Amino acid sequence: MLTVDFSRFPLAPGDRVLDLGCGAGRHAFECYRRGANVVALDRNGEEIREVAKWFAAMKEAGEAPAGASAVAMEGDALQLPFPDDSFDVVIISEVMEHIPDDKGVLAEMVRVLRPGGRIAVTVPRWLPEKICWALSDAYHEVEGGHIRIYRGDELLAKMREAGLKPYGTHHAHGLHSPYWWLKCAFGVDNDQALPVKAYHKLLVWDIMKKPLATRVAEQALNPLIGKSFVAYATKPHEPGGATIRDAGAAAGRQSEDDGNLRRAGGEADAKVRA
Repeated sequence: MLTVDFSRFPLAPGDRVLDLGCGAGRHAFECYRRGANVVALDRNGEEIREVAKWFAAMKEAGEAPAGASAVAMEGDALQLPFPDDSFDVVIISEVMEHIPDDKGVLAEMVRVLRPGGRIAVTVPRWLPEKICWALSDAYHEVEGGHIRIYRGDELLAKMREAGLKPYGTHHAHGLHSPYWWLKCAFGVDNDQALPVKAYHKLLVWDIMKKPLATRVAEQALNPLIGKSFVAYATKPHEPGGATIRDAGAAAGRQSEDDGNLRRAGGEADAKVRA
């Protein structure tokens, strides 16, 4: 289940992609399938080990094009272990609402994104999230839980302040908001309540089968109650940016950055095997 819409967020084979706070790896897997060179980073070592296993399985099954690469590694979003301008694309999905220093995370993402690169940020939408908080304290008052609710204009303002240039927004997962409202109403740990079970079956059916009826329903619901707010932006070039004379130096930096990414991937593989 993807939150980023790749028809609005173009990805080219060979793009260097950072999926920051990758979780179970859903966006990282899609980028790998599209031929990107992917780094999936998360602070949760258990999830990273699972993502690494899936990357290996995808490679074995031939699900990624020749030339694509993917590594999974543990890391801190506030201290990314990469040089400046390392990535063409950065994705951070449903992560920033967990982090106290969200401006610090944005600054790190901008640092490692090359000028002209693209970034996708997704967070829970204000209204559906506000209803969840009103229905249940347990929904967000847990270790590592949501610490803030973003309004769309607030997130965009923080992105601009970090030096990004937003170019598009939308909402996603309109069918999922009622499910979380039911979970909050009946107890976030109560998966056996009949309404929760029934709605969960509907969502699984939708994800697996993608029937026309639910696709149309979700498109209609997204602007009204879409669970996620999605924002896309670019990192502008420096004023009076690179010239032809800079091309050789840029190529050298590119080669060095690729080497750094490969070394980071090797270290991550060693960590996973350990």
